[in-house]
Amino acid sequence: MTPRPGREPGRDLPETPGEPEILVAATSARAAALAAERLAAAIAIALAKRGRADVATTGGSTCPELYRALLARPLRDRIPWDRLHLWFGDDRFVPRDDQESNLQAVDTVLLAGDAAAGLAPAPLPPENIHPVPVDATLAAGGGPAEAAAAYEVALRVALPADAAGRPVFDAIIVGIGPDGHLLSVFPGSAAFHAPGWVVPVPAPTHVRPHVPRVSLTPGALDATPALLLVAFGAAKAAILAAVLAGPRDERRLPAQRARRAGAAWILDAAAAGSLPRA
Repeated sequence: MTPRPGREPGRDLPETPGEPEILVAATSARAAALAAERLAAAIAIALAKRGRADVATTGGSTCPELYRALLARPLRDRIPWDRLHLWFGDDRFVPRDDQESNLQAVDTVLLAGDAAAGLAPAPLPPENIHPVPVDATLAAGGGPAEAAAAYEVALRVALPADAAGRPVFDAIIVGIGPDGHLLSVFPGSAAFHAPGWVVPVPAPTHVRPHVPRVSLTPGALDATPALLLVAFGAAKAAILAAVLAGPRDERRLPAQRARRAGAAWILDAAAAGSLPRA
């Protein structure tokens, strides 16, 4: 897949968005280390430009390995943690201490470290972590719509917007679901047409967990200068092949929104096992 000029922040989407850079590592640990290096580079660029970095992370099985790679020296020493702000591309509408929350990997790995592996916790200030305000919304008797509205307010206060009105994160990390979804944008999602930055998402019936969610709208993926899709394991192989090698139809396969020039897809060998050989 030869990269071609793709989507640029602040411009209309071209008919041909180009192709992403595809990076394959032998193991998930090596792929996580590669993703962590790319993320650290994006953070460094943001800090040089404006003195802080705003990163949207995700959940799923890839995040614990990615966070461990960020905690390993010498990489951890290159990150000015006090100037890093962590946001979430989406989350389930469950309390922070629920196992289904995307905050779990942050709390149990990034902020806890791994003593057995000699990894100290990240010195990330609590005020620099910006979760979807599910707990506060639940306490006030609200639902996903109220949480989405409150999260959008917080994002608009903190982040710049591009000329097209899209939020500009310095980096966004996404995974890919078994049906080809990313964020909580599922096949046929109304989020593709939503005018704002954040939307409530009804509980999906076709994938677990069957709980409502709150998600960024897909436009944020077009505006970021560093879009990293990270996927590990043979269970991802078939859907990755469909998304990367098949015809474009992002309403059917939303992860194709990340199939653009300037994005990096970082995979382990098992996840890449069904891709066509270059």
